[in-house]
Amino acid sequence: MNKKIILAILGSPHKNGITATMLNHAVHQAEEKGYIVETINLYEKNIAFCIGCRTCIHTKNCIQKDDIQEIVRLINECEIVFLAAPVKNLFDRLLGTAIGEANPLPEARLNGKKYMLFTSCNTPAPFSWIFGQSRGISRNVDEFFRLAGMKRIGKFVCSNSANRKELPHSLIRNIEKTLKAKI
Repeated sequence: MNKKIILAILGSPHKNGITATMLNHAVHQAEEKGYIVETINLYEKNIAFCIGCRTCIHTKNCIQKDDIQEIVRLINECEIVFLAAPVKNLFDRLLGTAIGEANPLPEARLNGKKYMLFTSCNTPAPFSWIFGQSRGISRNVDEFFRLAGMKRIGKFVCSNSANRKELPHSLIRNIEKTLKAKI
């Protein structure tokens, strides 16, 4: 890869919410480091639900023709994915691009790429941690990308997001610190 490219995917319906703010902050930091950042808002894309035909496992391409082809192209071109959850339908549609069927283990098709996860929850800390808020999405994202051959370079969860107007300074510092060390 000649260009340093990051794909930033916003899966939240709140364009100005806390999760989007975390993603935007990371995008700004990456651009300052010289990365070209392609940003996609999933709520502005036409992405049909997976029909479960599994054709993509063999062809590496979904048979449905919609905006998923653009996302597949960008994932293949980038070296890092910034993912602002939730993104379940996206993972269903990227299955064959990211993971192939092999016996006995799945074939990783995105080896060497990296990702960062950004998510938020309304539960205040420490209850967000105690009750496992955002653990499910984190576990699912980690499993999908691990099977795809990608490495997590950061995970950021903002708790109590319903009562916030801006990101906590400690979270901003953690995002900046991680980006400086990992990209």
